[in-house]
Amino acid sequence: MNILKKALIAVAVLGLAACDSDSNDAIALPAATVDTFSLQVLHASPDAPPVDILVNGNTVASGAEFKVGTAQSDLPVAGPYTIEVQGILAGGATASVIGPVDITFDADTIYTIVAVDTVANIAPLIFEQPRTPVSTGNARVAVLHGAPSAPQVDIFVTAPAASLAGMMPTATLAFGDAPAGPLEVPADDYQIRITAAGDATAVVYDSGTIPLGDGDDLFIAAVDNTGPGTSPVSLVALNGGGSLEIADAATPAVARIYHASPDAPTVDIVVNDNFAAPLVNDLAFGDPAAVASVPADTYNIKVSALDGAVIAIDADLTLDAGEAYDVLAIDNLASIRPLVLNDDPREVALYAKVRIIHGSPSAGNVDIYVTAPGTDINNAEPTLVDVPFEANTGYLALDAGDYEVTVTATGSKMAAIGPAPLNLAGGDVLSITAIDAAGGGTPLNILLNNDAL
Repeated sequence: MNILKKALIAVAVLGLAACDSDSNDAIALPAATVDTFSLQVLHASPDAPPVDILVNGNTVASGAEFKVGTAQSDLPVAGPYTIEVQGILAGGATASVIGPVDITFDADTIYTIVAVDTVANIAPLIFEQPRTPVSTGNARVAVLHGAPSAPQVDIFVTAPAASLAGMMPTATLAFGDAPAGPLEVPADDYQIRITAAGDATAVVYDSGTIPLGDGDDLFIAAVDNTGPGTSPVSLVALNGGGSLEIADAATPAVARIYHASPDAPTVDIVVNDNFAAPLVNDLAFGDPAAVASVPADTYNIKVSALDGAVIAIDADLTLDAGEAYDVLAIDNLASIRPLVLNDDPREVALYAKVRIIHGSPSAGNVDIYVTAPGTDINNAEPTLVDVPFEANTGYLALDAGDYEVTVTATGSKMAAIGPAPLNLAGGDVLSITAIDAAGGGTPLNILLNNDAL
């Protein structure tokens, strides 16, 4: 029954009540109800840019990143809805990557729309399940294989540490198959493991122990792992209020370590006072980054010279699972200290991501120009103005092509660095660090590092 019909019936009932003038008793009328459905959307395309999600032209999620899902929205059943997903391109422009498409939704149903596959083949998968309460004492789970790089897999949902030998998988799924479930299980602690199909010994993902609470209602998608670790997938769970990631239990942190102190000698990087086995040996000023993959934890980091006789840096660093970091030893030796930056190593096919770090202690505040080749910066405005020492630009989205990077003292048009040529391809993830000359001062130079994993 549509809303107009319901409104007309309500008016008729009120009219009849008004005609009953012999009674002064109030007549209690039931409130008109509107049939609704629930809608949630997940960005699961591993190399697509952040997206805006639109329903009937209205933005319901803005700048949603990969592995981010919306909360459930309850909407009236009122004819078809127009659904559109717009990718946010370099420069902030948007382009439709899915839709607009008109979809008719049924009442009392939960719809999950998942944008899957690589950006070249991105498509929506639409799944529906009855909107019914979870039985008391239970949790409900549906599982989707949404990782385009992964083959067919077996999925086991078991008690923690249960042996998989001889056990039948909870589900066997190929990419894009209809989800397994929804299945109700008693609220308890569980372990989710994903193996190569037919081989329970080939575990490629292990959630570790995860609690499923009374009334939990989860839609879980396996997506490509674009961060640290050897597991090809990670899990993203939609819980009605948004999304959360369940990474492989063994997911490490990754640290890229730079020596950017111009007058400091060659150093070792020592973790938790293990001078006998430094994490990094003989790192010289301006060397390419040393890359270390370590379990998530808080570490004491010492930067030592002369076989431990001189401790230049002594700092505690907390490194979180699944995160990538740049750790730079910066400033002159008398003031040397660590600069820790969070990286974003995910490659986006439609553009390059470039971050510029001010690591030159002698330069003062600078202006940064990112221009087409041959551009006279005397006739150009800086891309970034008055950038101080230790600051960084964050990752800038730049279309593939040729550029020049020029760094000047703030307010000056005289190049301190560059113009340095920069050729970018879609999917590049780069950090450019401005540094002093060896020993300090000019001429300034740059360190170029590939931040993709």
